[in-house]
Amino acid sequence: MTVALHPSIDNGLKQGTGHFAGGTLACKCKDHQVKVAVKGDVAHNHACGCTKCWKPQGATFSVVAVVPRQNVSVLENGDKLEIVDASAVIQRHACKACGTHMYGRIENKNHPFYGLDFIHPELFQEQGSQAPQFAAFVSSVIESGVKPEQMAGIRSRLKEIGLEPYDCLSPALMDAIATHVAKAKAA
Repeated sequence: MTVALHPSIDNGLKQGTGHFAGGTLACKCKDHQVKVAVKGDVAHNHACGCTKCWKPQGATFSVVAVVPRQNVSVLENGDKLEIVDASAVIQRHACKACGTHMYGRIENKNHPFYGLDFIHPELFQEQGSQAPQFAAFVSSVIESGVKPEQMAGIRSRLKEIGLEPYDCLSPALMDAIATHVAKAKAA
């Protein structure tokens, strides 16, 4: 039995063009869609198992990436956006009508990822952005209702499609966080 992870990766990873110039993210509304412009390609694209990230109906994981904050701007129907949880570190701006998370922003200037916005690349109307590179917070899918005995199959399927599963972020991102904390302590 094939494990369903996310519609954009269930049939394998679609590799990016390597020169994606950006595009427009669109919410799932049939009309009056919220549209958000993103300049340039995404980075650190990954499948995420956390319970905060937006997932399309029936998905076990979200697919999320980061872009520089200054590269994100709301084009249309921004009045439909609301922050999902004002107490969360990542302020996720979602469409009030369909619930789609359009971008997440960190406002804490001391946070290691301040200056990066979190987006869901499957919302691009254009093709060619960076493919997912790894899977993060894999064990967290248990918190959203996945049975623990399913985890071996999920990890196996992630590896089969080319995503190394981690129960945190990737080693490179964990190193970046630790470096930020070390520099802050030294200051």
